[in-house]
Amino acid sequence: MDSNLPRDAALAGVRVIDLTTVVFGPYAVQTLGDYGADVIKIESPTGDGTRFNGPAHEPGMSSMFLGSNRNKRSVVLDLKQSAGCKALLALCDTADVFIHNIRPHKLAALGLSPQVLRARNPRLIFVGLHGFGEEGPYAGAPAYDDTIQALSGAADLVRRQSGTPGYLPTVMADKIAAQMAVHAVLAALFQRERTGRGQTIEVPMFEAVTSFLLVEHFFARQLQDGSTPTQPAEEDLGYPRSLAPWRRPYLAADGYVCIMPYTDENWRRFFVAAERSDLLADERFQSIAGRSRHVSELLGCMGEIVARKSIAEWMSLCSELDIPCAKLNRLEDLENDPHLRAVGFFQSLQLDASTHLRFPRFPLRLSDSRVAPKPPPRLGEHTAEVLGALGLPEAVLCQVLPAPMPEPAPRATADDLAGRS
Repeated sequence: MDSNLPRDAALAGVRVIDLTTVVFGPYAVQTLGDYGADVIKIESPTGDGTRFNGPAHEPGMSSMFLGSNRNKRSVVLDLKQSAGCKALLALCDTADVFIHNIRPHKLAALGLSPQVLRARNPRLIFVGLHGFGEEGPYAGAPAYDDTIQALSGAADLVRRQSGTPGYLPTVMADKIAAQMAVHAVLAALFQRERTGRGQTIEVPMFEAVTSFLLVEHFFARQLQDGSTPTQPAEEDLGYPRSLAPWRRPYLAADGYVCIMPYTDENWRRFFVAAERSDLLADERFQSIAGRSRHVSELLGCMGEIVARKSIAEWMSLCSELDIPCAKLNRLEDLENDPHLRAVGFFQSLQLDASTHLRFPRFPLRLSDSRVAPKPPPRLGEHTAEVLGALGLPEAVLCQVLPAPMPEPAPRATADDLAGRS
């Protein structure tokens, strides 16, 4: 175990072997590291592909990699070589959790199936991050955020609101499924405290995201007459308030603002302040049920009302009336948001003499768990340290030490770009 790990962390003493790449797995495992687990990231000699995606201050340390790989140690193993596989098996014998996002048949071919690893280490929690559950016809198919957004209905929700299918502008599927993986691991660790046994966990991205989206969007389909489901009509599915075209920040006299009356009292106060006695008396808007049925008309009226005052006027008035209201933050506004500044949301770590890593901290706080963040590791940075602690002979270590990082491509100059078609 790494002697530098915090001893007063929630997951102190828990070792996680991380055989994941891209965002789904690394983001999940980063959260376990944020809780204080000893995370050992296993990488091929060429490294996780996200090391080279986005701006970078040095080769192999790109922004995409930095965003989901803090609080980890990097060990390079060539799993195409027997020495690499043997070293990984030795690491798994010391682990509490093994987590991967390799297709199961490929993992089994390496001798790393759950049956093999859990036979060697019965306390091991084996976690497979898959695109699809292993019992369905999509099992084993490749899956990425775009394909899961398309399959899960996320792109159709955009269509229902805007008229055109589209993807939410974030890797939504990866991050939702990642957090479901985290709480599954924590539940399994808790169960192991009672039983002494590990188990196998399947986290399928398709099912995870579909479940997440249908919390409200299964809507009228939640209740069925009879035992045989009928073919759903479009109006049976989708939460109307979320899908209303007017559900967006309102354009005030000088910019955009979010105003969110919710309760009956909120709406009464809002209509009185807006001097709209006609809406106050309108039967469509006097109850939650009525407002839900006529949400498009209601939000359309809101848009007309909000346009008459400035952002500052609405912020002041809504504060006085105790109606939820917020200004619109652009991405570039977030670091200067007064609340985020007050809670120390953005933090910095020194990577080298001239470079600092700026990042959003782990958002939760546990009163009795302290974990000081550590920067994401360079490729293979901890190979000798981790494998040496297992007592592997030096001849084996020589076979699994990291290959040299590739040199960065020369930066194009303005003259270079001007000469390209």
